[in-house]
Amino acid sequence: MICFEDKTQIYLAVVYTKSQRVNETIMSMEQLYFLGFTILVVLVSMIYQVINSKMKRKQISAADLPPGKQGWPLIGETLEYLSRPEQFITDRMMKFSPNIFKTSILGENVVVLCGSSANKFLFTNESKLFTFWMHPALASALALQNIPKTSLSSKLLDEELHKLLKMDNMHHLIPIMSSVVLEHLQENWAPFDEVKAQPLSKHFTFALSFRILVNSQSPHEFEEFRELFFRMHDKTMSKSVSLPFYKATKVKDVIEKLKDIMSRRKTELPENVDEESCRDLLGRVLLSSHKKEMVLNYDEIAGRINSLLFASFYTISTTITFLLGHLAQYPHIYSKVLQEQMEIAELNEMSGRLSWKDIQKMKYSWNVVCESMRLKPPALGSYREAITDFTYAGFHVPKGWKVHWNVYTTHKDPIFFPDPEKFDPSRFEGNKLPPYTFVPFGGGPLMCGGKEYARIEILVFLHHVITKFKFWKVNPNEKISYNPIPVPAEGLRIRIQPYKK
Repeated sequence: MICFEDKTQIYLAVVYTKSQRVNETIMSMEQLYFLGFTILVVLVSMIYQVINSKMKRKQISAADLPPGKQGWPLIGETLEYLSRPEQFITDRMMKFSPNIFKTSILGENVVVLCGSSANKFLFTNESKLFTFWMHPALASALALQNIPKTSLSSKLLDEELHKLLKMDNMHHLIPIMSSVVLEHLQENWAPFDEVKAQPLSKHFTFALSFRILVNSQSPHEFEEFRELFFRMHDKTMSKSVSLPFYKATKVKDVIEKLKDIMSRRKTELPENVDEESCRDLLGRVLLSSHKKEMVLNYDEIAGRINSLLFASFYTISTTITFLLGHLAQYPHIYSKVLQEQMEIAELNEMSGRLSWKDIQKMKYSWNVVCESMRLKPPALGSYREAITDFTYAGFHVPKGWKVHWNVYTTHKDPIFFPDPEKFDPSRFEGNKLPPYTFVPFGGGPLMCGGKEYARIEILVFLHHVITKFKFWKVNPNEKISYNPIPVPAEGLRIRIQPYKK
């Protein structure tokens, strides 16, 4: 039996244990309350910092954003910019600031940096302050929206593209270019007394780009792909691509056709093929992946090749169109170019072939091309995204805003180009122009990698057309519209007369 004293001790022990548990519970609840209070304080502090930061940003933005206006909701000033790009830029430089102004283009907050100093600032701060930006609608229209830059297929294409555009390889491209030009002139110029230079320039540049980048030997396949590509190009270059509801549809057919060509060419790839026999980009990529036993992502390769076709197609065809227009408009310049090209042709009368040395002799001709690009630029510029806040010309630009550089901010600046509307190729003699003033190919790390390729293609075309035909404008007063690149209203109609041998 348990005595009273033992019961008392047991009772006291139970009471002590319960009180200890109660105390522990109270302490744990206090700790829990304290922890919850601490978390609440931290959250409130974080929310306050975010709100305070946004308030400060609003205060900074209101006080220090560049001058300008942003137009209508959603579309901003997009349509005005696309339809009258030169006037859009010059009007706002005069009204707001010659250095920087804000606007809204393609549904984005945009600042336009103006002048040669601005070009230098942007081109020398790539990756520090800016990263390349393309509007999602355009990326979708070119099938680039889902292609990571770091993918193995994309890296392989970049490697082979770099090899293709190396100076040493350019020598081998000149005979190919000459062959395509001569075939084009024989089929599309020689049988006629009058031609439309703009659509024919598009057909020529596409044929050459297709040969260099894809090189399908099937005429039926070429014609089928060209039709699909031209439909996609016309849709992409329309103003509808800039609207919020735009949906890319035409590009799907182009991509599927390119994938079909890739599959066929891969199955036809001989076991003992070498790089010398694969001079086109697609052939190089297929051969390299075969040697490395690498599985290609056809969608990525097709998207990248499509974008290269697009870029080379519309810029070079526009340059050739207005080069022909300016030559037809200015007989004294036409005569000097003809003289330079005839001297080269006479030296090559026996072989009938152009060489790398011949291209280097075309100095005056290239000055004429540059002056033509200055007055009628084939590309307006491009966009970056600010990866951090920055200040330029005393104004604050927030992170995430889009930054646009445009050729019209310098190409007609009378400080660098006196009497800017005058067609004067002598501007480009020697090294008279300051850096960052003439930028048809951009500048810095993102300068157009196809600059030399474009120069050679344009000069090869010019050599053959001007040594075979005399030409002049049918309508000297033909109007020019913009979409946003310049487009002759009548396709640039020219009369042609072949030279007698």
